Amino acid sequence: MKETIPGVFRDGKKIFTMSMVKGYNAYTKSIVTKGKAEYRQWDPDKSKPAAAIIKGLKTFPITSGSKVLYLGAASGATCSFFSDIVGENGVIYAVEISERSARDLNVTSEKRGNIVPILADARKPEDYDWVEPVDLVFEDVASDEQSAIMIRNSDKFLKPGGHAMIAIKSRSIDVVRDPKQVYKEQIAILGKHLEIVEKVELDPYEKDHMFVVLRKK
Repeated sequence: MKETIPGVFRDGKKIFTMSMVKGYNAYTKSIVTKGKAEYRQWDPDKSKPAAAIIKGLKTFPITSGSKVLYLGAASGATCSFFSDIVGENGVIYAVEISERSARDLNVTSEKRGNIVPILADARKPEDYDWVEPVDLVFEDVASDEQSAIMIRNSDKFLKPGGHAMIAIKSRSIDVVRDPKQVYKEQIAILGKHLEIVEKVELDPYEKDHMFVVLRKK
């Protein structure tokens, strides 16, 4: 088990995070025990950041102690791996609009202690303006307003020099057009407000998706 990215461990073609809650087997294919530590397998077929790492992403700006604003947290599956990485000294503010998904997110949050569930619309950051400045904004929202959502939230919450990550869903933006053209246009929009650091297409793990890492100028 080798730590190839801070907080992310590789064993052959598989990646893992060190579990901060021993015996917690939700959202993972397997748990591997090494000494006193437990590692949860992070499935690239079910998590876009995991797919990006498997596809060769080199810039993954989440570390122990990071403060993260997560837009589109759903039931908390990927949040739980972020939770492992940021650890007890970090926090994840997890925004989710669906009440049904938020119920599952609440359960995940109760188990972990460093996830703050927020039932809200990511298009309206003023509804959770009590959130403190963060080191990272991550967005995984199915909307044709993806870039606008990222820009609004980054302007409001992201620290100077902080990072952002977004999973661009080309079919949510335009179901007909070539995904590569959609990516190009969205990156141009984002690039007016944030520095583009790295990008990687997620096929075959997530069809018609591009993962982009950005930095606040």
